[in-house]
Amino acid sequence: MYKGKYRFMKIIDWIIRILGYTVILMLMTLVFKNTLYIDNSCYGLWCLVAAILIYLLNKTVKPFLVWFTIPITGITLGLFYPFINLIILKIVSFILGDHFNIYGIWFAVLVAISISVLNVILDTIFFKRLTFKEGRDGTNN
Repeated sequence: MYKGKYRFMKIIDWIIRILGYTVILMLMTLVFKNTLYIDNSCYGLWCLVAAILIYLLNKTVKPFLVWFTIPITGITLGLFYPFINLIILKIVSFILGDHFNIYGIWFAVLVAISISVLNVILDTIFFKRLTFKEGRDGTNN
């Protein structure tokens, strides 16, 4: 597969992932009405913006948070890891202001765990088939 088509397929893959994450956020606002709030004016747009921000923060900030919290995650035998996802959601809440809010701590952790589980399910069931990997010789594997 030549590079132009490979890049195009990667962009399509990214768009589909973001739309999937947007749907997950919409579902979470329906399930956790009192914990997760997304502004009703342009509801789909704010869900999309939040999904893009969560994706970008997971790719940039989350690795540093995981690295810095290795001792406490180790001491708690991994029970602190959902709080890292909560921190990412709180950062998105801070960036988007009144358009995206997450309230409380324990239900917010439950929201973070639910979003993570749904993302894993979405990745393993749906996106695994859409992954396009280019081999060393430039062919599609």
